[in-house]
Amino acid sequence: MIDLHLHFDGSLLPRTILDLAKEQGVELPAQEPDELKLFLTAPEDCKSLNEYLEKFDLPLLVLQTKEALRRGMYTLASSLKEQGMLYAEVRFAPQLHQKKGLTQEEVVKAAVLGMQEALAGSFFKANLILCCMRGGDNREANLQTVRTAASFLGRGVAAVDLAGAEALYPTADFGEIFAFARKLGVPFTIHAGEADGPESIRAALKFGACRIGHGVRAQEDEDVWEFLKEHRIPLEMCPASNVQTKAVKNFQEHPVLSYLRSGLLVTVNTDNMTVSDTTIEKEYERLSGELGMTAKEHRQLLFNAADAAFLSGEEKGRLKDVIGKVLG
Repeated sequence: MIDLHLHFDGSLLPRTILDLAKEQGVELPAQEPDELKLFLTAPEDCKSLNEYLEKFDLPLLVLQTKEALRRGMYTLASSLKEQGMLYAEVRFAPQLHQKKGLTQEEVVKAAVLGMQEALAGSFFKANLILCCMRGGDNREANLQTVRTAASFLGRGVAAVDLAGAEALYPTADFGEIFAFARKLGVPFTIHAGEADGPESIRAALKFGACRIGHGVRAQEDEDVWEFLKEHRIPLEMCPASNVQTKAVKNFQEHPVLSYLRSGLLVTVNTDNMTVSDTTIEKEYERLSGELGMTAKEHRQLLFNAADAAFLSGEEKGRLKDVIGKVLG
């Protein structure tokens, strides 16, 4: 299994949040994992992406120190390893973890340490993607995120991203950030075509995005569709999350398999394991049980994920070798 679109704060286990809160004296609205999960998981009738994003507030409260970041990442990576994951890219926004005075570099260093400790001696591998954030007053913080990614590139960090309220802050407004990323040689993916339409994907492609986060609305623009297909730009699709954020009306209408069958380079991911109450295994089970995914399509989706990963050609080849041996 491979997950290329997985948010750190949205995938932190309730027990981990409780433990970190207790150690830091942070008050939470519940004291048992099952009860706290109600405050962390988006409801089935979630109204929009903006409502979905509110579920990140509690995890961020307890991820503001070096030790909390190290332990949180260690616990998440260990959980992924226990699930039998082959490779994962975990993304988060360093600028959201500075409320107690940490620099972005300190934030990333702590997260990288936690991940490396969890992966030591394991076949499971992972990298971080650093998210810039959509907003009207955080230009310098976003530029610093790109600088930080450049300094850690190849040392636990693989790329940068743009996340947040897409409809409120259009992708087209962030060209400067990604021009800077190109200048520093930092590859990037961009959340686009989720809460906003295909014009968001068009802007991301214009900036030079290597991948598109979600991209479910690509079918609304023939030129965007053909560009994605011709240039083999991977889409990081997250079916359960896409339904909750109302990017897609319901699971049965999710276009992931129709996109795959039309020749787009589609991948399947979780987005947020806790907020969406999912795992990568659950995502594939639903695709098979509810949308009729075949074994051949399952195999193709995994090969697509290996091809789309921010890895060297040699590393991608190793992933594909394992997939081939397991699935035949």
